[in-house]
Amino acid sequence: MAETAQTETKAAPAKPASGAPSEYPTKDQILAKYKERLNTLATQPAMPRRGFLFAVATAWGLFAAAMTIGSLALFRSLIPNVDFTKILKVKVGPPDKFAPNSVDESFKDKKIWIVRDSEKIVALRTVCTHLGCTPNWSDNENKFKCPCHGSGFRGPKGYLLAGMHFEGPAPVPLVRFKITMGDDGQLIVDQGTMFAYEKGEWTNPESFYPV
Repeated sequence: MAETAQTETKAAPAKPASGAPSEYPTKDQILAKYKERLNTLATQPAMPRRGFLFAVATAWGLFAAAMTIGSLALFRSLIPNVDFTKILKVKVGPPDKFAPNSVDESFKDKKIWIVRDSEKIVALRTVCTHLGCTPNWSDNENKFKCPCHGSGFRGPKGYLLAGMHFEGPAPVPLVRFKITMGDDGQLIVDQGTMFAYEKGEWTNPESFYPV
């Protein structure tokens, strides 16, 4: 029995020495730390009302500036970086390049037909005035025929003006581009200026080039 008691006495864990920190803080220690923190905050100087309002105004100003810059950057990214003054003017060649009563489709990819009748050269826009499809030129039928809804426009052969609508749902003739003579003897088509027949603009001297 004595040996057993002695063994149990040796196996019991030793108590921490007086004043040594325990593994977890006590309730009193936590309260003391909390009171110390409150006292520290109480002794710190409070931000003046004017300073607080200035800080709020500054924060909102920075936010508004950031939103404005972001909006401007987004708007600028939506605008293509293209010089339209260069791509809207197309040199198509000298007048004698185009035979009488003919349609030149060399610039169809730029939405231009060069049409010459017996008196003048015009640059027609290759866009149907019904719903914006691209008509096809038929030399045998002397007409521009829209494959979408069947609109037809006259060619240069005959007494009617090229580009006049005569069949299908197109409400008005094709549009003309401005065409002028350049300093180098080549005709220049300006896609930035258009002339509509229904507005009486086909009589404008810049809507055709006389030959």
